[in-house]
Amino acid sequence: MQLHELTPSNDGGLRSIGTLEPIFDSRVRAITQSAIAIGVVLLALWVARGFLVALTWAALIAIAIWPVYIHFARLISSRRSSLLAPLLFTLLTGLVLLVPLIVVAHQIAQGSGAFLRALDRLRESGIAVPIWLAQLPIAGQQLELWWRTNLSNPDVLREWLRGVNIENLTSWTGALGGALLHRLFLFAITLIALFVAFRDGVWLADRAMTTAGDLIGDPGARLISRIADAIRATVNGTIAAAILKGAAIGVAYVATGVPHPLLFAAVTTALAMVPLGAWIALTTAALILASHSSTLLAPVGLIVFGAAILLIGDNLIHPALIGGTAQLPFLLVLIGILGGVESFGLIGLFLGPVIMAALLTVWREWIGVET
Repeated sequence: MQLHELTPSNDGGLRSIGTLEPIFDSRVRAITQSAIAIGVVLLALWVARGFLVALTWAALIAIAIWPVYIHFARLISSRRSSLLAPLLFTLLTGLVLLVPLIVVAHQIAQGSGAFLRALDRLRESGIAVPIWLAQLPIAGQQLELWWRTNLSNPDVLREWLRGVNIENLTSWTGALGGALLHRLFLFAITLIALFVAFRDGVWLADRAMTTAGDLIGDPGARLISRIADAIRATVNGTIAAAILKGAAIGVAYVATGVPHPLLFAAVTTALAMVPLGAWIALTTAALILASHSSTLLAPVGLIVFGAAILLIGDNLIHPALIGGTAQLPFLLVLIGILGGVESFGLIGLFLGPVIMAALLTVWREWIGVET
């Protein structure tokens, strides 16, 4: 469709001075292209919805350890197109992520037999009364009497444990095995995506910067760069905080006499990167210590000291490590961590601060507000 602009001629008639492209044609075309692009993107996200978490993990890991990969690739090969460096580094990354899980699974498998044997002993003889129970003030004697009547009585305890049998444990193990296979499949998808990210990382980064620049201009390119910095700061800060918390509580494990203190320290460090994970490890260690101790002083002291370390680490050290590197205010980091976990689950631990970093970049550079 074409429109001709007409102007009066010398003889009193009208003449055409050119052909103009209708503005509404270009607008309709742009709107149509945008609608198709948005529809295709939404459709692709819907098709890949079951793998979005795995792909997001791969992107986060690739961005976080990209500087390390660059050094590794230079040692392996000077050719950027080589498949050897990304393949080896992907396998090494997979081992670093998988080995702790294998160790924990091995420990659980070894302890399953002892757990079943302990259940059999409980059915036969009950649970012995802890020495420290009668020493508790006010309600010590009543608690000891209740313990002897219920937990130390094999008949009562067998009634309590009637629901815990081999059939129930077998069905629970089968369900756990199915979930584990699904997680392993998603882990394989993550590794494949991670390999692609390492292999084509330079091209992907250039495309992201170019696309952001075309759509938004220079602020878009700076936003992409700020997001990458925030991801690295979040991952590094989370790992550093977990190591500090695990090491401090590990010293308490040794000092109070927790059985297998190094194993508990390693588990606490690993679980410290998971919301409430370190609390579970600390509580388990304190309960085991209480069952082996003749006094409550050691387990109570462990709980108090460990709780103080975790509260300080979760609410002060962890946000400070992330905010210092990512140049984020403390409050935004704290809200990002807590709100991210609440909104997105475990992956929100890393996405939350990244979203806050993007918000701060938009606020400072796009709106023009100085903080």
